[in-house]
Amino acid sequence: QVKLVESGGGSVQAGGSLRLSCVTTGSMFRINSMGWYRQAPGKQRELVAMLSSIGTPNYGDSVKGRFTISGDSAKGTVYLQMNKLKPEDTGVYYCHIPRPEADYWGQGTQVTVSS
Repeated sequence: QVKLVESGGGSVQAGGSLRLSCVTTGSMFRINSMGWYRQAPGKQRELVAMLSSIGTPNYGDSVKGRFTISGDSAKGTVYLQMNKLKPEDTGVYYCHIPRPEADYWGQGTQVTVSS
């Protein structure tokens, strides 16, 4: 059974940095992309960043220029370096692998940014 395991969340002040990690356990055939979504209280889950199997990143508009996704999505490992954090970045960050048969999600890791 494939699981996505996240780590690296926490609490920081505005302007600080955090680094999230996500690794997959178990084997998964042909991962085309892997990345991160987040959900703030009372809001819908939104795209943060995705990394294609050939290394092409895609960022949500609100994080461009501040966050960097890296890793090897084809091997089931991605990282998210978050710099210049803002209070509006607060939320639960979920690792995600989209698949035709069913999407995979991690349990989520809390990120809290105080002003």
